[in-house]
Amino acid sequence: MMDTAMQFLAAIATWSMPAFAALLLLVQILAREVGYWFGRRTARKQGGEGEGVNVMVGAMLGLLAFVLALTLSFANARFGERRAGTLAEANAIGTAWLRAEAVGGPRASEIMHLLEGYARVRAEFVRAPLDPDIIGAADRQTGELQQKIWEQISALVRERADPVTVSLMSAVNDTFDASTAQRFAYAFTLPGRLVGLLIGLALLSMAALGFQLGLRDNPLRVLGAVLTVMWTVIILSILDLGASRIGALRTSAAVYEWTIDSFQTAPKLPSPPRTPLP
Repeated sequence: MMDTAMQFLAAIATWSMPAFAALLLLVQILAREVGYWFGRRTARKQGGEGEGVNVMVGAMLGLLAFVLALTLSFANARFGERRAGTLAEANAIGTAWLRAEAVGGPRASEIMHLLEGYARVRAEFVRAPLDPDIIGAADRQTGELQQKIWEQISALVRERADPVTVSLMSAVNDTFDASTAQRFAYAFTLPGRLVGLLIGLALLSMAALGFQLGLRDNPLRVLGAVLTVMWTVIILSILDLGASRIGALRTSAAVYEWTIDSFQTAPKLPSPPRTPLP
């Protein structure tokens, strides 16, 4: 049941974040109005303003604020990991390319060419929307290029096993490790249970607040609407930060483009002098 609800919400958010925000706002207002109706009904039957209800509602709102702060910190950490992973991977690709240029020769030139295409594929992976087909295609292209690059590295090391080629092999291995770390960072987002807990607490808190206002026969709809909008904006920001491929707060792929541009502007090493034949 929970998984189905989370899939439904994820589908709406993928289709349109404003639609998801409007739905979340509407459901919270509805929960508050239902709570207000029950509060008015209880007040007519029992009378009184329910002093104990005030304490309970305050505790629920405090708990909601705590969960919001906790999930915001969690989501911000995930966003930071994706950004740091992007920078680390782009730097690793640039380092491997420069070491291949220092090695020189036909195989090193082929490795440089493959690394440039590899950087473009990794940029597409970062920019990919929440579409399994597009993400899967980027992962397959990444694996194919890694295999081709490693074949060239293996052959180069067998031909000339010196410290320079070994350092190139180490740089390429770091590049592949960075792509694995980046893939993990994009897969590890906000857990569905945490999102469900956050939204569930928001709805319960709005219903409890409406119940409290109903006991007092004081709807305060304008202030209640402002509070609901505030909760909605905060929840939406948390989900936007935590999700890797939904919303406007996406990790930029500009660092890959900068790395590719540096390949074009890198100074070319002069060719070694020709040794006259005996």
